[in-house]
Amino acid sequence: MELCALVGESEMGARRSIDVEGFNHGSLPIPAASRVGPLVETSGVHGMDPATGKLPEDVHQQTKQMFANLRRIMTAAGGSLEHVARVSFFIAVPQARETVNEEWVRAFPDPASRPARHTLVDYNLPGSMLVRCDATAWIE
Repeated sequence: MELCALVGESEMGARRSIDVEGFNHGSLPIPAASRVGPLVETSGVHGMDPATGKLPEDVHQQTKQMFANLRRIMTAAGGSLEHVARVSFFIAVPQARETVNEEWVRAFPDPASRPARHTLVDYNLPGSMLVRCDATAWIE
Protein backbone atom coordinates (compact mmCIF):
# COMPACT_ATOMS: atom_id res chain seq x y z
CA MET A 1 0.00 0.00 0.00
CA GLU A 2 1.44 3.40 -0.97
CA LEU A 3 1.39 5.75 2.01
CA CYS A 4 1.52 8.95 -0.01
CA ALA A 5 -1.67 7.90 -1.81
CA LEU A 6 -3.33 7.04 1.49
CA VAL A 7 -2.50 10.45 2.94
CA GLY A 8 -3.59 12.22 -0.25
CA GLU A 9 -6.97 10.54 -0.06
CA SER A 10 -7.59 11.49 3.55
CA GLU A 11 -10.52 13.73 4.23
CA MET A 12 -9.81 17.16 5.70
CA GLY A 13 -9.45 16.86 9.45
CA ALA A 14 -9.23 13.06 9.53
CA ARG A 15 -6.11 11.84 11.28
CA ARG A 16 -3.84 9.44 9.37
CA SER A 17 -0.74 7.63 10.60
CA ILE A 18 2.37 7.98 8.46
CA ASP A 19 4.66 4.94 8.47
CA VAL A 20 7.96 4.52 6.64
CA GLU A 21 9.50 1.20 5.72
CA GLY A 22 12.58 0.47 7.82
CA PHE A 23 11.74 3.12 10.44
CA ASN A 24 10.00 2.21 13.68
CA HIS A 25 9.97 2.62 17.42
CA GLY A 26 10.73 -1.00 18.22
CA SER A 27 7.69 -2.86 19.50
CA LEU A 28 5.88 0.35 20.47
CA PRO A 29 2.67 1.12 18.54
CA ILE A 30 3.86 4.57 17.42
CA PRO A 31 3.74 5.82 13.80
CA ALA A 32 6.60 7.81 12.27
CA ALA A 33 4.21 10.78 12.02
CA SER A 34 0.58 11.77 12.11
CA ARG A 35 -1.25 13.97 9.62
CA VAL A 36 -4.45 15.93 10.20
CA GLY A 37 -5.34 17.91 7.10
CA PRO A 38 -2.19 19.80 6.10
CA LEU A 39 -0.60 19.54 9.57
CA VAL A 40 2.10 16.87 9.97
CA GLU A 41 3.70 16.09 13.33
CA THR A 42 6.46 13.52 13.58
CA SER A 43 7.05 11.21 16.48
CA GLY A 44 10.63 11.00 17.69
CA VAL A 45 12.92 10.72 14.66
CA HIS A 46 16.15 8.89 15.42
CA GLY A 47 19.11 7.76 13.38
CA MET A 48 18.27 4.07 13.01
CA ASP A 49 19.73 2.69 9.80
CA PRO A 50 16.80 1.25 7.80
CA ALA A 51 19.06 -1.37 6.19
CA THR A 52 20.29 -2.84 9.49
CA GLY A 53 17.59 -1.76 11.95
CA LYS A 54 20.34 -0.53 14.29
CA LEU A 55 21.63 2.78 15.54
CA PRO A 56 25.16 3.62 14.39
CA GLU A 57 27.58 4.00 17.31
CA ASP A 58 28.96 7.34 16.06
CA VAL A 59 27.04 10.59 16.75
CA HIS A 60 27.88 11.89 13.26
CA GLN A 61 26.37 8.83 11.58
CA GLN A 62 23.31 8.90 13.86
CA THR A 63 22.74 12.56 13.02
CA LYS A 64 23.13 12.04 9.26
CA GLN A 65 20.71 9.12 9.37
CA MET A 66 18.27 11.07 11.55
CA PHE A 67 18.07 13.78 8.87
CA ALA A 68 17.72 11.11 6.16
CA ASN A 69 14.86 9.54 8.13
CA LEU A 70 13.21 12.94 8.56
CA ARG A 71 13.38 13.43 4.77
CA ARG A 72 11.82 10.00 4.22
CA ILE A 73 9.01 10.74 6.67
CA MET A 74 8.23 14.07 5.00
CA THR A 75 8.17 12.34 1.60
CA ALA A 76 5.79 9.67 2.93
CA ALA A 77 3.55 12.46 4.22
CA GLY A 78 3.43 13.97 0.72
CA GLY A 79 5.95 16.76 1.17
CA SER A 80 9.61 17.49 1.73
CA LEU A 81 11.89 19.32 4.15
CA GLU A 82 10.66 22.54 2.51
CA HIS A 83 7.38 22.04 4.36
CA VAL A 84 8.97 21.82 7.83
CA ALA A 85 8.12 24.77 10.09
CA ARG A 86 9.85 23.70 13.32
CA VAL A 87 12.33 21.09 14.53
CA SER A 88 13.24 20.25 18.12
CA PHE A 89 16.47 18.33 18.73
CA PHE A 90 17.31 16.28 21.79
CA ILE A 91 21.01 15.53 22.30
CA ALA A 92 22.69 13.24 24.81
CA VAL A 93 26.28 14.36 24.18
CA PRO A 94 27.62 17.91 23.71
CA GLN A 95 29.38 17.13 20.40
CA ALA A 96 25.98 16.31 18.87
CA ARG A 97 25.20 20.05 18.70
CA GLU A 98 28.04 20.66 16.22
CA THR A 99 27.00 17.68 14.11
CA VAL A 100 23.36 18.81 14.15
CA ASN A 101 24.49 22.27 13.01
CA GLU A 102 26.46 20.79 10.08
CA GLU A 103 23.53 18.66 8.90
CA TRP A 104 21.09 21.51 9.55
CA VAL A 105 22.93 23.77 7.10
CA ARG A 106 23.03 20.95 4.52
CA ALA A 107 19.29 20.31 4.91
CA PHE A 108 18.33 23.99 5.04
CA PRO A 109 21.06 25.89 3.15
CA ASP A 110 19.14 29.18 2.74
CA PRO A 111 19.42 31.24 5.96
CA ALA A 112 16.32 33.18 4.86
CA SER A 113 14.26 29.96 4.71
CA ARG A 114 14.98 27.76 7.72
CA PRO A 115 12.50 26.24 10.16
CA ALA A 116 12.29 27.41 13.73
CA ARG A 117 14.52 25.27 15.93
CA HIS A 118 15.18 24.35 19.51
CA THR A 119 17.91 22.08 20.88
CA LEU A 120 17.69 20.48 24.32
CA VAL A 121 20.11 18.30 26.24
CA ASP A 122 18.49 14.97 27.15
CA TYR A 123 20.69 12.48 28.99
CA ASN A 124 17.80 10.01 29.12
CA LEU A 125 17.53 9.12 25.43
CA PRO A 126 16.92 5.36 25.17
CA GLY A 127 19.71 2.82 24.70
CA SER A 128 22.63 4.02 22.60
CA MET A 129 20.66 6.90 21.04
CA LEU A 130 22.72 10.10 21.03
CA VAL A 131 20.39 12.41 19.10
CA ARG A 132 16.75 12.55 18.01
CA CYS A 133 14.33 15.16 16.75
CA ASP A 134 10.69 15.83 16.17
CA ALA A 135 9.27 18.14 13.54
CA THR A 136 6.14 20.02 12.57
CA ALA A 137 5.27 20.56 8.91
CA TRP A 138 2.44 22.06 6.85
CA ILE A 139 1.79 20.16 3.63
CA GLU A 140 -1.16 21.33 1.55
